[in-house]
Amino acid sequence: MITTAQITSCGGRSQNEDAVWIENSDRGVCAIVADGLGGHGGGQTASRAAVESLSRQYHRRMLGSREGMRRAFEDAHREVTRHQSKSCMMKTTAVVLCIDGQEARWGHVGDSRLYHFSGNHIVQQTLDQSVSQIAVLMGEITPEQLRFHEDRNKVLRALGGSSWEPDVAEAVPVSSGVHAFLLCSDGFWEYVYEAEMERELASSATPDEWLARMERILRARVKGDNDNYTAAAVFCSGGQGKGQGRG
Repeated sequence: MITTAQITSCGGRSQNEDAVWIENSDRGVCAIVADGLGGHGGGQTASRAAVESLSRQYHRRMLGSREGMRRAFEDAHREVTRHQSKSCMMKTTAVVLCIDGQEARWGHVGDSRLYHFSGNHIVQQTLDQSVSQIAVLMGEITPEQLRFHEDRNKVLRALGGSSWEPDVAEAVPVSSGVHAFLLCSDGFWEYVYEAEMERELASSATPDEWLARMERILRARVKGDNDNYTAAAVFCSGGQGKGQGRG
């Protein structure tokens, strides 16, 4: 059984440049989160263009393989660039999850993240394509310091940019056991820490409850000028598994 939920908010900004899309049907689930780079202008247009393009490719069954997902991101990149002009070089991050009931597959560009949970603990997560993530990998800062690093917002790859190539993960089996997935923009994960994600997951019976619990943490932590934030949650229970919060 697969259940889903989503939230999106402009946060402390006047416009929401994030976009989110989930489809849960007999063929499985596809979830997409994109975060338009407003500093380049047209962030809202870029994120929506990317989500619309990637969702079309899902309906065309392009996302069922590693190579297909790469091609889908390439199509999304072309769609974003089609909207660009000399005065508005819009760009966007994107993260995509597809589950067919047997396997989960995901890919991302930029610093919108995916977390995979099993047994209420993070077992996999994407690595940001950012300057601060490189600093973590080089041992210059700790993972905990990444959220507050001076180069936190310097994204190395984005759809519509000169470097846009996605990182696409190997498919993982989800036909047995209990799994949860969280896709989110940086405006969400900057304020909700990984230990809190795990703790609230263990106390939540549904993805809606999980997102609500994490959003309360976020709202208590922000100072009013925070960025847009968006998250999509997916619970996947294979075989005789119980709900994620009770597993």
